[in-house]
Amino acid sequence: MKIVVLDGYAENPGDLSWAGFEALGDLTVHDRTSADLAAERIGLAEAVITNKTPVTAQTIGKCPALKYIGVQATGYDVVDVKAAQAKGIVVTNIPAYGTAAVAQFAIGLLLEICHHIGHHAQAVAEGRWEGSPDYCFWDHPLIELAGKTMGVIGFGRIGKAVGRIARAMGMMVLAFGGSPGPEGREIGEYVSLDELLARSDVISLHCPLSPETSGIINRDSIARMKDKVIILNNSRGALIVEDDLAQALESGKVMAAGLDVVSREPISGDNPLLRAKNCLITPHISWASLESRQRLMDSAVGNLRAFLAGRPVNVVRG
Repeated sequence: MKIVVLDGYAENPGDLSWAGFEALGDLTVHDRTSADLAAERIGLAEAVITNKTPVTAQTIGKCPALKYIGVQATGYDVVDVKAAQAKGIVVTNIPAYGTAAVAQFAIGLLLEICHHIGHHAQAVAEGRWEGSPDYCFWDHPLIELAGKTMGVIGFGRIGKAVGRIARAMGMMVLAFGGSPGPEGREIGEYVSLDELLARSDVISLHCPLSPETSGIINRDSIARMKDKVIILNNSRGALIVEDDLAQALESGKVMAAGLDVVSREPISGDNPLLRAKNCLITPHISWASLESRQRLMDSAVGNLRAFLAGRPVNVVRG
């Protein structure tokens, strides 16, 4: 079997091994591939592995030998699943590999907003503490989270993991989305979206991108939130209407935002959030711990191995 990896660098910049895929066929790895080159690089390959490179209906139509598309991520919106299914092509994803890393990162964004740790460490390095007449100083208000309410929109694996950490810090947890069950109820209280917006001091997004969730954070939903709310998003950028969030940050309605994703990635220089007050943006790295990427690699290899054995797993149904 000929296997093509379209954008291997994001998954493996050199600290992991491709040996698992090499054992399954003739492997070609490209560090990066633009959408317009995808069909050419897939060529007559039977299996293609992609992380963020789109595999469109047009690309699928130009690749007659293609039988398998493996998405090295949980979200699979980069693939036209209906077009693949129409051609009998199996599409798989990785449902769970970075739960701990993504949850940890969401809380990391929150803690940075609450304490401005990086800023104050830099102030010390610049000699400001040494030259201070006081035994301590701070440039921003410091926020204690115990007793505050965390609202989690999207209470699946990652949302529950975030809720557990929030609970451990003394926060109350509200949940919207996902299937209510005993595990979730032990972590938080399931409520309507309106109630979550009205009661939460911190709102963290962990839902997939769909027609129902696209732009779920917008002018109207922000108006229903508490004043001085904190918004976190390390799920999908398009969950937020960025102009609306930027305006809410400028007005102070939203006190701060911590984002690891934006609607267009890499970020465009004209993104309004780049100029918004109190907006912390990181370059989509929540998932990228070494441990998480190793699990991703192992799962992606396992998906292809199962397909070759005639027992495909983690198949995307569309």
